[in-house]
This record gives sequence, C-alpha cells and structure tokens, in this order.
Amino acid sequence: MIKKTILSTVIALSMLMTPAIARCSDDRVPFADKALEIFRTAVSLRTAKGHGQVPKLAQYLAREFKAGGFAEEDIHLLPMGDTAALVVRYRGDGSSGKKPILLSAHMDVVEALPKDWERDPFTLIEEDGYFFGRGVSDDKQGVTALAISFLRLKAENFVPTRDLIIAFSGDEETGMGTTKTLIRDFRGLIDAEFVLVADAGGGDLAEDGSAKAYFLQVGEKIPVNYEMTVSNPGGHSSLPRKDNAIYDLADALKKIQAFKFPLQSNQLTRRSLKAASEFETGDIAKAMRRYAEDPYDPWAKDILSNASSHMSSYISTTCVATMLSAGHAANALAQSATATVNCRIFPGEAMDATLDALKKAIDNDTIQWRASHHSEAIAASPLRDDVSKALRKAVDTLYPGTKIIPFMAPYGTEGNRYREAGMPAYGIDGVFMGVNSFAHGENERIPVKGFYDNLQYWYVLLTELSG
Repeated sequence: MIKKTILSTVIALSMLMTPAIARCSDDRVPFADKALEIFRTAVSLRTAKGHGQVPKLAQYLAREFKAGGFAEEDIHLLPMGDTAALVVRYRGDGSSGKKPILLSAHMDVVEALPKDWERDPFTLIEEDGYFFGRGVSDDKQGVTALAISFLRLKAENFVPTRDLIIAFSGDEETGMGTTKTLIRDFRGLIDAEFVLVADAGGGDLAEDGSAKAYFLQVGEKIPVNYEMTVSNPGGHSSLPRKDNAIYDLADALKKIQAFKFPLQSNQLTRRSLKAASEFETGDIAKAMRRYAEDPYDPWAKDILSNASSHMSSYISTTCVATMLSAGHAANALAQSATATVNCRIFPGEAMDATLDALKKAIDNDTIQWRASHHSEAIAASPLRDDVSKALRKAVDTLYPGTKIIPFMAPYGTEGNRYREAGMPAYGIDGVFMGVNSFAHGENERIPVKGFYDNLQYWYVLLTELSG
C-alpha cells in the first residue's frame, strides 16, 4: 500500500551527509530506543516475496513479546507456506463487556533492488531528518509502533478494559493470503468488534511544519489486475512480420495511457472533497466544492478531470500498466507479449464494465484478457464515536486542533478483507508527512520526527479506547 504518498496526494489535489543512525535522546518518548532497535532489525530483513525472511521477522518479534512479559499462550506464530503471520493477545480484565480491538499491520514489503537505490534498502539509514529503507513507510513503522505500544503498556502494568489483539500478516503486498487465512481458519484468535489498520491514514504537513489535516481511511477502491496478451506464430527476426506481438501490445498500452475513465463520486468522496477544498484556492477549490454539491456539474467535472492525475486516482477508476513480458529469444520474433494492467475500480462500478471500457478504448479483438487478484465492492466502514473521540485526542497530542477528514483510499489494504468479514476497519496510522514517502519506490523514507511521534500517538489512541 502507498498510504503516505496518497495522503500527500489528497492534499495535493487541493494543491551529502554520512549515513548514520543516531541514538535516541532522553527527551524522546518512552521505549524509543527499543523502537529504534526493532525498526532497524525489521528493515534489515528482506521480507519481499521469495526471500523467506518474513518467518524470521515474525520469530524475532515473538521473542520480543515474550521477553516483554506476554505469556506463550498469547503469542501465536503461524507458518503459512513460505511466509507467516503473528498474532499476539493483550488480555484485559473484561470490565467493558466489549469484544476485542484488532490492530493490523504487515511484515512483508515490496521488493527493492539494491542496484536501483542510492542507499542500501535493507539498512536503516538516518539522513537529513529522514529514515530511509525499504518498508520504513510501508509498513515496518506500523509494525514497530504496534509492537512498542504493547511492550510499553505491559511494562507500565496497564490493564485494558477489553482484549487488544495484534495481527501481523506476511503477504499484504502480494495477495493478502495470510489475512484471508486468519479470517477463515483462525477467526477465534482475531475476532474483534473493529479493526485499526496501521497501514493507512495519517496526516499531511505544510512546508512550515504545521499540520494541514489528518485523513482517516474508512473505505477503499477495488484492485483488479488484468493480463492482456497478444499472440502470433512468430518467426525468424531476419524476416519481420507486420503483426508483431510486441508492437501490437505497445499500441494497445499507448491507448490505455491516453484513456480516461469518467469522474465518479459517492457520499464519502464528496464529503472529503468539500473538506479538502479549504486547502486550495482559485478554480480548483471552487470546482471541488461545486462537484461535492453536484457531481453532474459540467464545469466542475471539466476542471477536476484536467487538474492532475492524482485527482483522477481519487474520484474515478484508474488503470495503469505495471509489468511486461515478451519474447523467447533475441533472434526470434515474439510469439506472445503480455502486460499486466493494474486497475483501481471505483466502488459501485462492475469489474466487467471496467474491462469493457478498456477493450473499447483499445479496439483490438485479438487481445486475450485474464482477470486476477480482484475483490468485490465492499462498503465503507461507518464512523464510530469511540474511534473518533480517541483519534481526536491522539491527533491533538501531536498537532492540536488539526482537521480530521474521513476519506476513501485509492490504494488497497487488509482493511477491506476485514470489512468483507464483517469487522469495520479504520486506516488510522499516526505519521504526519509533508513530502512523498516513495513507498514502493526508490529511497522510501519517513520523517524521523514522524516515526517517534507515532509511538506516542498509538499509546494515546489505545489507552483511550481500552483504558
């Protein structure tokens, strides 16, 4: 997931030092040194698919929880193929009479190739006020914040009024199989009244360091991958054909690049646009307000559809090519060429309708299509008074009075898997950023201050909800 990039994007709608890790100073939050230790260890493990490092991270974290005073029977290390999940229960006294709260984060990361990075992606590096490394934003800071919250609360002999449960998954970036297995086969371990997701939500900062807004993620667009393949008999490269599979695929992809899906809206996106319009001026701000009031307003639609590609990611379906595969030899004409097109479908739009729109835009009946890795439309989670009040206090701990805006994310998280299973989920992480985190990209980063602030944020949030 690419939460910090998108959070900055939502506001954007409306708009060499020697690498080193400094030891935490005494004025930081409690357990800051332990947080840095866990964070550094987590980043050092290459938990992308295919490297077998997720179980090692889960084992390391399980040892930390045991050393921190959690009983073995409350620590569940669950191997799942070449990955793993970790579930830890913080037992309360039951005085609230309420079901547990589930806390979600993921241990895996998107692959990073060291040759593409300016810095080693699997060494946590502090530089110019940022931590750099694969997963520092997505989502090893979330894993660290939740783990430290449990360790700190346990050390302080805090007894919650209801059970708190951590569920760390192992393949959020590549299918969410561990989360699906937890829900299907281990529901008794993770069943909860609602879920707080540390992989979404967060705040946006102005250039002067002041907070613009906090975004509470309550819904998501629907991710679908389409594989499109062009095939022909091929032949020797010395005898080129007119129907070249690679060229035909390239022509189709250029048409997808130029194609725009129509703007759409729902109650949540209109509310978010109206709230975010106060951070913009001129025609953009006016168009955001008018579209929020009337999504059929032709002037507002024209302004917003041409405002930026970021705008379309928020209020329309989007499709983009993400992977290519073609050919079998350097001196042979390709017999097939395949592209993966990743779509983020606006809730309420049928998957078949999205595919039909792509086929019409390309206008090539010889292309073969296959859909994979998709979900059905899932309703947004209803706003809850208890979550809203606790969030208000946690945000005010960092940036008092910051506006809180519920929103629908263009990206996907495990929150939708829990919503689908009947557990309302809220993307509610506490990191504030003013720049792109480059999650999933080169030189992923997170502000050092934001990392440590997030520890205190989660502490306040959890004590408010379960104290």
